[in-house]
Amino acid sequence: MTMAGTERQGLSIPLLEMGFRPFYLLAALSAGLAVPLWLANFAGLLQGGSYLTGATWHSHEMLFGFAAAVITGFLFTAAANWSGRRTPRGAVLAGFAVLWLLGRVLVVTGPGLLAAIVDVLFLPLAALAVAIPLLRSGNRRNLFVVAILLLLGTANALFHLEQLFPSQALDLGAFAVRLSVDVIAILMAVIGGRIIPVFTANAVPDARPVRLMPIESLAILSLLAIAVVDVLEPWRPIGETLLAVLLCFAALLHGLRVLLWAPWSTRREPLLWILPLSYAWIPIALALRGASLVFEEVPPLLSLHAMTVGAMGGLMLAMMMRSSRGHTGRALSASGPETLALVLVPLAAVTRVFPALFWPEASLTFLTISAVCWSASFLIFFGLYWPILTRPRADAGTA
Repeated sequence: MTMAGTERQGLSIPLLEMGFRPFYLLAALSAGLAVPLWLANFAGLLQGGSYLTGATWHSHEMLFGFAAAVITGFLFTAAANWSGRRTPRGAVLAGFAVLWLLGRVLVVTGPGLLAAIVDVLFLPLAALAVAIPLLRSGNRRNLFVVAILLLLGTANALFHLEQLFPSQALDLGAFAVRLSVDVIAILMAVIGGRIIPVFTANAVPDARPVRLMPIESLAILSLLAIAVVDVLEPWRPIGETLLAVLLCFAALLHGLRVLLWAPWSTRREPLLWILPLSYAWIPIALALRGASLVFEEVPPLLSLHAMTVGAMGGLMLAMMMRSSRGHTGRALSASGPETLALVLVPLAAVTRVFPALFWPEASLTFLTISAVCWSASFLIFFGLYWPILTRPRADAGTA
């Protein structure tokens, strides 16, 4: 059964029909509120919680709160299409949403051990919910997404372990952040490689996106190699020079990859151009990380924010919009407010990354601008898509 077919069965609560509905709204609200709250705490205007606080809470919530919610909503929906079988809906889907929400509250309020247990449970359970329909349908091609969820869950567990039992020998928190960013980058590269050239070719008749399999394969393998190096780094480091070469080689591959997809042909449609534009932040992030290993003037955090704000934020917002519209029977075109939201995310990335490199004395000003752009973008999505995601499909006769 297709996802559209399951949507038409008319469950009593539209919000709980498919995973993308509650989790995209929760992710947007989380992204829209978490960044200004962190900035207020950073500026000393707001007290932190009793468990995760400050930058620790900020990094955790962007990866294991916001990103985990988007990925879960996307995979619950995609797995239904891939397998033709049901993924969580109704009361079960509500249970997943409550578990995610409870994790967001407890990581602030504590107690720490309870927060860790509740928060760590979410991703393995989501992996199980995705694995069951894929295995029952024999769809082994997409089982890699189960591994993605389990690796993210492992990174989250390591993050909490560091907070509960700080280690003098190994900073598990930093290790968990790096692992999760690597894993999310791999997911973005695989899914982006599948959909961006196809969407471009389908929507723009004159476009000629090219997928050269040696480049496609090497690009994914380069990210896998970086992830393996990062995992082994505490025990078997390869050295900064070799890592910098690997990162720059990966940046070149991904830059060439996105250029071959003819991104300029998407310029007339916001829901199209945001995809290659956001993907372009992957090679930028890789190049910045390589540069930070060679040049002291390049802070390592620039690469992290290029990947998370630019690539992750842009691609996730774009997919939230496209899949929400497509799976609720609406046209795949962006309104004026939606276009504004799409513009604000890359603007948030630009103002977060480059001023810190060229105008460090104005970093706080640009940090504030970036936070406002990011927050406004996702709050616009929440406001526009609340009525869409809480009502039946537009083509079901009761939009």
